[in-house]
Amino acid sequence: MEKVYGIEYSKPEVVLMQETGIGVAETAARTCYDSFLNSENEAIRYIENNIPDDATCQKINDIEESNLLHDLAWTHFHHSILEHANLSFLIRGTSRGVLQEHARHRIQAISVRSTRYTMSSVINAFVASQTTEDKEFFIEKILSFDMFVTCNAEYNRIEIGAIYDKLRYQSKTVENFNEIAVAKSSLPLLDELKGNSEALFEALEAGKKKRNVGDAFKHIITDNVKVDMVVTFNLRSLKNYLTLRDSGAAYFQIRWLAQEMMRKTPSKYLDLIIKKG
Repeated sequence: MEKVYGIEYSKPEVVLMQETGIGVAETAARTCYDSFLNSENEAIRYIENNIPDDATCQKINDIEESNLLHDLAWTHFHHSILEHANLSFLIRGTSRGVLQEHARHRIQAISVRSTRYTMSSVINAFVASQTTEDKEFFIEKILSFDMFVTCNAEYNRIEIGAIYDKLRYQSKTVENFNEIAVAKSSLPLLDELKGNSEALFEALEAGKKKRNVGDAFKHIITDNVKVDMVVTFNLRSLKNYLTLRDSGAAYFQIRWLAQEMMRKTPSKYLDLIIKKG
């Protein structure tokens, strides 16, 4: 947690889920120069005159250092060979504000928690609050979801109150709000549990989820809402990302993400993309 401009923010969590190693990148480089025998790695020298079997491929994938890759990265700036190494990260708890900037890095695979499919609990809380017209029920319920990167409870109450007001406005402007908000099979619950917000919320949560519920309600989402995603970068693209986003000129939240990604990236990769000293 860190306070910036008077607001406290949580920081994202990052897990390195997969890495391909640097051996294929050296293989690619030595293919360019026909220099397999010059490698310090026995498995690379072996494929000068041999097709690698599974065991050799595994040895190549296990390579931890490569003098050639270091020379190409820092002396000759032949970075295309870095594209043969890939890393996949699970990112939890960054913000939608960060997502807008993160997605500008086009050379990556990115899968993001979808507001179209994952907003049911928020909408269920609002629908349940309407049976008693209890704004405070909604605010307290959403606070329990831990869905914002902002950490100040007072500030988040303002944020959630605004979400409530938006949904309240919308509920007054469409005749079929409840049909938009909850699955058809759950509509009878609104009468059965009328006057009991907590029981109605629990019943809606246990019932069938409304398909694509976010289509009608994405307008309530702000930049402070947390985002989870899985991203895969090749090493050249990761170099670009970390160079730009771990900069003092970068937005502070994406700088936190870049720094955490860097912390979770093994040194054999960082040595090829981050200049020491």
